[in-house]
Amino acid sequence: MSASAQDIELALAAEFGDPGKGEAAFAQCRSCHQVGQGASDRIGPHLNGIFGRRAGAHEGFRYSDDMSMMGADGLTWERNTLDAYLENPKALVSRTRMNFAGLKDAQERADILAYLRTYSASPQNIPEAAPTAQAREVELPPEVLAIVGDDEYGEYLSSECKTCHLASGADAGIPAITQWPEDDFVVAMHAYKRKLRPHPVMQMMASRLSNEEIAALAAYFAKSE
Repeated sequence: MSASAQDIELALAAEFGDPGKGEAAFAQCRSCHQVGQGASDRIGPHLNGIFGRRAGAHEGFRYSDDMSMMGADGLTWERNTLDAYLENPKALVSRTRMNFAGLKDAQERADILAYLRTYSASPQNIPEAAPTAQAREVELPPEVLAIVGDDEYGEYLSSECKTCHLASGADAGIPAITQWPEDDFVVAMHAYKRKLRPHPVMQMMASRLSNEEIAALAAYFAKSE
């Protein structure tokens, strides 16, 4: 390796952190975001190619009005803007749908960005890395995921959910569940039913619901504004 190439590599390492540590730290992001071969949009957009992407511009994903506006005004995801967003999402985009308090540890942010950078085509000399799209928390029979929920029945059932989760989709210390992809909602509820997710109240609530009722709630909240 030439001296100039070594200098570039050292500079990038200092700026971005350790991608191996970033992969481990990214675990806290995986409930909403996928990255790697086969990654798809879930609660949040997939993060392949995030570097150089205009904010709010990933085709097919529904962003908050504020995120779309920031993108239209020129916000682009680069090292500094991603770092600021990870540190305090709502400070950069005030009404973002991303219900995440932020990461205060600068090194942890640098490590996560180093990991995400390995899945970016910008700069061009970094190839796509090995597959890391996460498996589902619970592998459900296809017939369970194929149930078409009745969103009107889901609205009727949702009153109990709305005692904690805000119908507006706002985050008041409890994650929003509006506009979740239906499959994600169904999988999460079955994870609570099987006590793979640890929240005792949600475990109790999910245990009372049939497959059809879970599908109905999923259909309702997916369409909620």
